[in-house]
Amino acid sequence: MTMSSASASSERDDDLLALRLRALAHPARLAIVRALARNERCQCGQIVRGLALAQSTVSQHLKVLKEAGLITGTIEGPRSCYCLDRATVAALAEDLAPLFALLVATPPAVPGGSEAGNPDTREDALV
Repeated sequence: MTMSSASASSERDDDLLALRLRALAHPARLAIVRALARNERCQCGQIVRGLALAQSTVSQHLKVLKEAGLITGTIEGPRSCYCLDRATVAALAEDLAPLFALLVATPPAVPGGSEAGNPDTREDALV
């Protein structure tokens, strides 16, 4: 894999990770995925009854979760049934583990005690 294709792949991975994290970044959507995690399947009406939100609002939240691949949904007659995509959630957890490991790691000491000369700590290092 060339450096540019590795970079493009990493950017796509980051885009997908960000999409999934945005989908989870709402209290109602977190409540929905928790409810779905406790059940094999859940009808939309069951989810609505568990939240203090209008069905249309819950439907919008379900759409965001489905677009992110975190849940799957089927329509059975007049009912919409949703379930957690456990494989996608497991992949998300695997993607987050190294990121969080990096975020909580203690940075290496800088020789001389100054960070000014370290290109990794300059604000323009990401540019």
